[in-house]
Amino acid sequence: MNIYTVSMRRLYQLCLSHALLLLFFFFLGFTATTVSPATEKEILLQFKANISNDPYNSLANWVPSGNPCDYSGVFCNPLGFVQRIVLWNTSLSGVLSPALSGLRSLRILTLFGNKFTSNIPQEYAELSTLWKINLSSNALSGSIPEFIGDLQNIRFLDLSRNGYSGEIPFALFKFCYKTKFVSFSHNSLSGSIPASIANCTNLEGFDFSFNNFSGELPSGICDIPVLEYMSLRSNVLTGSVLEEVSKCQRLRFLDLGSNLFTGLAPFEILGSQNLSYFNVSHNAFQGEIPAMRTCSESLEFFDASSNNLDGEIPLGITNCKSLEFIDLGFNRLNGSIPAGIANLERLLVFKLGDNSIQGTIPAEFGSIEWLLLLDLHNLNLSGEIPKDISNCRFLRELDVSGNALDGEIPNTLDNMTSLEVLDLHRNQLDGSIPETLGSLSNLKLLELSQNNLSGTIPYSLGKLANLKYFNVSSNNLSGPIPSIPKIQAFGTAAFLNNSGLCGVPLDISCSGAGNGTGNGSKKNKVLSNSVIVAIVAAALILTGVCVVSIMNIRARSRKKDNVTTVVESTPLDSTDSNVIIGKLVLFSKTLPSKYEDWEAGTKALLDKECLIGGGSIGTVYRTTFEGGVSIAVKKLETLGRIRSQDEFEQEIGLLGTSTGVGNRELYWSRRFQIALGIARALSYLHHDCRPPILHLNIKSTNILLDENYEAKLSDYGLGRLLPILDNYGLTKFHNAVGYVAPELAQSLRSSDKCDVYSFGVILLELVTGRKPVESPTANEVVVLCEYVRGLLETSSASDCFDRSLRGFSENELIQVMKLGLICTSEVPSRRPSMAEVVQVLESIRLE
Repeated sequence: MNIYTVSMRRLYQLCLSHALLLLFFFFLGFTATTVSPATEKEILLQFKANISNDPYNSLANWVPSGNPCDYSGVFCNPLGFVQRIVLWNTSLSGVLSPALSGLRSLRILTLFGNKFTSNIPQEYAELSTLWKINLSSNALSGSIPEFIGDLQNIRFLDLSRNGYSGEIPFALFKFCYKTKFVSFSHNSLSGSIPASIANCTNLEGFDFSFNNFSGELPSGICDIPVLEYMSLRSNVLTGSVLEEVSKCQRLRFLDLGSNLFTGLAPFEILGSQNLSYFNVSHNAFQGEIPAMRTCSESLEFFDASSNNLDGEIPLGITNCKSLEFIDLGFNRLNGSIPAGIANLERLLVFKLGDNSIQGTIPAEFGSIEWLLLLDLHNLNLSGEIPKDISNCRFLRELDVSGNALDGEIPNTLDNMTSLEVLDLHRNQLDGSIPETLGSLSNLKLLELSQNNLSGTIPYSLGKLANLKYFNVSSNNLSGPIPSIPKIQAFGTAAFLNNSGLCGVPLDISCSGAGNGTGNGSKKNKVLSNSVIVAIVAAALILTGVCVVSIMNIRARSRKKDNVTTVVESTPLDSTDSNVIIGKLVLFSKTLPSKYEDWEAGTKALLDKECLIGGGSIGTVYRTTFEGGVSIAVKKLETLGRIRSQDEFEQEIGLLGTSTGVGNRELYWSRRFQIALGIARALSYLHHDCRPPILHLNIKSTNILLDENYEAKLSDYGLGRLLPILDNYGLTKFHNAVGYVAPELAQSLRSSDKCDVYSFGVILLELVTGRKPVESPTANEVVVLCEYVRGLLETSSASDCFDRSLRGFSENELIQVMKLGLICTSEVPSRRPSMAEVVQVLESIRLE
């Protein structure tokens, strides 16, 4: 019994010693493969050590004594390991540190908008956890690393706008089953596009534009079932694409422009359901444009210019009701311009120059209210310039040069107050130059040469302060050239071949035959004074007529104070004498289309209980249709009676944005979705609209929320609407204090970065719960972005948070707050684009 007990004890001790030994080795192995937070700090400091220039001190808090999870641009997972590095538009210089390969939990590496050189270190092949690599807009060079193809978790790869050269490695798409988007645009890559890209069965889009790729489009590329975005613009690709591209029925964006493709263009895809952007310009496509019996309801951009297309413009193009941009110039098209083009109410740009089109300019063009550019140069058009064209009040460029147009220049062109380019040269126009052209204050180019114009050059043209090019040569003009330095500065060439013209800058005296120089000068002076007196008298008469007209309008309006304007046609069975016919402008394709739905819904516009807010300019109503759809409708009640831009801005700012669903608390998740929704809306206006739309009036009161707290951006068309109502000048923003970018407020310089600034203020509002500008005391003004920056310098980020927030992640709030500060940078170039803002916000919630 004792021997058995001793043996069992020795056996137990032996087993225990082995178990402890195994546990020891296991612990050694575990610590050998696991990176501690302290080591991750060292890795990040090595990354900083490779930075040669940090002009904005973006890495100032990357110090040995700090917590790496609190470093700027560094975000950790719940276990405390680095999961994301997001440092964009910080102008960091240097090379990428190989040490980052030690961050074994790293999922997102976003360093776009910096100045990193060399290439991606080979050591990054160990980062098997990476989901997203965005190194765009740097100075990286060499070949695209082949090891990226071994990173099987990559969803997003963007190496665009660098200096990469050579070919795309075939093995790059070896394990790309999870990859959704790839961009190598704006590099110097060459060779063919590898057929292995077809392995990326979840690929939603790729952008290989602006490189030197050659060869044909790889077969099977349209077998990718979810492919929606394909951009191959500006390469040297060849061959036919018809058969392959016609299989891409899910495409939303197709850009094959500026290549060497031949054969028939893939017009069949125009009928696919999702297509919104179609560009096959600057190739060698042949044949006719098909009948286009069906057209994508989403198609907005159609460019087939600079090819060898022939035949007529199909009437079916008028089925594409959403078209905003059409360019068919520089082809061999014949026939006439379809009058039905005027039915494309959303059309902004129509370019048809350099074809063999005949006939006349359709007068129906005058009904395209928002048309910005009309280019019909070098065709075979005849007849007169239709007067109805002056109804296009927002037209910026009118080019009908190089035709056989006759008749007089319409004297109603002064209605087009936005016109910047007027090119009528090389026609057969006669009559005189209209005095009214002097009212086109935005005109930069006036080209009237090689016509049969007669009479004198109007002195009113001297009012064209922005004129940069002027030419009236080769006409039948006579009389003295106006003694206006602005006109005379265009030199002799602008006035040549007019036998009756005289004066500076021509070397022809205006003295009459047989008269002395002194007498001739005196007569010219008398003539000049007479013209000036006539102009002043006409101006006084016109002013008097306007004053009387305004007084009459106001008198009538006082008699009709009880009139209510409804933005929908009067129902057929209505007997209410206070209801008049109005016009409802819709901005959504998903609203009810049946008349009975609208009849039920518009009754709310007379119901005070449905009123959300209002002022003397207009009111906002919430109306619900029988199908359950609720919308906000803005009703302008004083259209035509607005006295000034200031009044319009003041009153429009009073319109409320409540949806009538109560005052439920805005949790952080709701605020984040509001931010993301508005960012996507602005990104669409800036990057998807052609031409881009600037909002320039972003503020919290222009954000509408529905019952599900989904954000709707309102008044985005205000910049286009205001010219209809009054002279629009961005001179004062009484109700947008704190939202306006410095460059817009100080020098009226507008750009998309102005909207980015305003959006940044919105982000800071959502995080802090404070107003953009507050006055705690009578002599104190607190600007939100300055307040947050100052607080971050003196205390922790959490002191900035809205104390009423519940259910939030502190890391998310910090990221959104920092994004808001970057968006509100004083220097516009430091602000990101709205597309980049959307990308950052989406990465914050990426799981």
